[in-house]
Amino acid sequence: MVMKKGQFKIQQMAFMLMAVTLFFALVGMFILVIKFSGLKESATALEEKNAMLLVTKLANSPEFSCGEAFGSSKANCIDSDKVMMLHENIDKYINFWGVSNVEIRKIYPKRDSTEICDLGNYPDCNVIQLRSKELAGYDVSNFVSLCRKESLDGEVYDKCELARIMVSYLKK
Repeated sequence: MVMKKGQFKIQQMAFMLMAVTLFFALVGMFILVIKFSGLKESATALEEKNAMLLVTKLANSPEFSCGEAFGSSKANCIDSDKVMMLHENIDKYINFWGVSNVEIRKIYPKRDSTEICDLGNYPDCNVIQLRSKELAGYDVSNFVSLCRKESLDGEVYDKCELARIMVSYLKK
């Protein structure tokens, strides 16, 4: 079989078209790999940012916040009396916040032992656990003022302590 010059040129053109297509496919895949290489890190950073916003939102929610009870409205102020009542009725709020654990830990004044709060030892305790599940996700925390009403010699005053609200939620 004799190869003609026209057939040879057609074969050459077909191989060149396949080579150019393959080249652009490889370049496109390379660009996609570079573009999506930081996707997992940015998704993790976004989840951490959302968790931090959740902690701040939780501290300022009506179920936790001091509101106007301690003079003016304060940001990141938690009413410990409200939280203790919420602790007793936590079954109604099981899936309300979408978290697996909420814990408020008093930081200052410092105590030597860790006592979990219940109605029997409140306010002489330093850890309020609202929900406690096995943790398999992210932990985030924020500093808050933990305030309550106290009375001394028949006079009521506001007592605020430094605390840390810790929220854990499961990975999705």
